[in-house]
Formats: sequence, structure tokens, C-alpha cells
Amino acid sequence: MDRSAHEIDHRIMGDDIQCIEISLDPHETVVAEAGSLMMMDDGIAMSTIFGDGRGQAQGLMDKMLSAGKRVLTGESLFMTTYTNQTTGRRTVWFAAAFPGKILALDLREFNNQLILQKNSFLCAAKGVNIGVAFNKKIGVGLFGGEGFIMQKLEGDGMVYINAGGMLVQRDLLPGEVIKVDTGCLVGMTKEVEYDIAYVGGIRNTLFGGEGLFLATLRGPGHIWTQSLPFTRLADNIIASAPKLGGKRKGEGSILGGLGDLLDGDNR
Repeated sequence: MDRSAHEIDHRIMGDDIQCIEISLDPHETVVAEAGSLMMMDDGIAMSTIFGDGRGQAQGLMDKMLSAGKRVLTGESLFMTTYTNQTTGRRTVWFAAAFPGKILALDLREFNNQLILQKNSFLCAAKGVNIGVAFNKKIGVGLFGGEGFIMQKLEGDGMVYINAGGMLVQRDLLPGEVIKVDTGCLVGMTKEVEYDIAYVGGIRNTLFGGEGLFLATLRGPGHIWTQSLPFTRLADNIIASAPKLGGKRKGEGSILGGLGDLLDGDNR
């Protein structure tokens, strides 16, 4: 069965910090997040576009709406297209922004639609529609945190997504429920119902460290989860950064920062 999206080929390279090689036949195009380029062959033309990867036949208002939807998901206003303008095959490479896995998915195998966490999308064949998936339940809208607005990928092309740390996949049976930290949810098929569940109890509120809300997913459907969300990685790096002024924290000390307080270092 022919695709309406461009039919691109790929090769994923690396282990814990991966990159992806996309091979383009003449006039084929891949659409990627701005800033994800690693390198490319001569003869590939770059172009900046608004919003999704459906092409540039849209009117100005459609383009503005598409770009606005991307802002809601926490992504850039713009995306970048890479088109092979030669008569031979050319290659472009993209790299993930954090350690983990790159996953290649054919939308035709998932009823032409996937729902993704923001920061999960890396690149896709031209012709894939990259939009926003709104859940009408008020719990998701008000309390979802990282995961309350999701990206929606529609079409019949190949898409490539990031997962931080270890990637875990799971098939949910009809009616089966699983609760996932909102940052650890990478994506799911469109059949999965999702909402945000409150984690009650004063101990959880004050000392749980996992936030007040979890994503509740109900089958049937397929889900992808990650062990190290980018936001968690960034928070850990910031928390472990040296103090301002160049003084290092006591990595080798059992007391660490507490030792600094006892020493009277309260700068």
C-alpha cells in the first residue's frame, strides 16, 4: 500500500546516546525539531517552516494555528525541513538531546495516529501531521503538569521519537489500568484513555518526591514509558551544580551541604 507521506529510510546508531541516519531519495524530505541536526550530506537543502510537516500548501491562518499548537506543547514555533535536491541518494543525521533510546515507528501500524509526551518527538517523514491532543477531562487540564498537553502525530509515514534512559513498552488489556509519573510517559496509541489521578495523603504531599498527580492510563492499547525524563535529568543536574562563586560542594563528604552549614558557610 502506497503512503501519502514521503517514504524515507533510516538506521539508528549508538547505544545509550543514540543518533539516527535518515536516507533521502531525490526530492524526499524529512521534518525535524529545530536544533536536532547532527550533520548532513552536501545537496540537502534546509528550510524553516511553521508548525507541522504536512507541507506549505496551507493558508496563513492554518500555519499560525499549527505554530500556536506547538507552543502549547512546549515546543518551538518553528520546525526545519531537510530536502534532497540532488539526483542521487543523500543522508542526514539527527541526535537525541539526552541519553536514552530513539524509536522508529510506522504510523500505519498504529491506526495512523500516536499520542506523545512533549520533548519525545525527534523527526518524521514529510506528510505527517504534528498537532496537539487535548483531553477534555478537567483533571488533565488543570493538574497534568508535564503531561497535561500531549502531541498528536497523524498520517501514514515514519516517525522517530526519544525516550530518556530505559525504554519500557507495555500492552494494556481492555479495562487494565496503570499509573505512570507524568514525566515518564513517552507515548501511547489513540485507544488508550488517560487522565490525571491525585495522590492523596499528607506524607505523599510533603515528602513523596514524586509530585501530587500521576497519569492514569486505561487499556486497551500500547504505551511507551521512559525511566529518565529530560526534566528529571535537568533538575538533578541543577541540584548538583557547584555553588555560585566557584566553591564546590563536598562530593566526598558524608555531610555534603550540611557540612557547609555547620562550618558557617551560608553564602
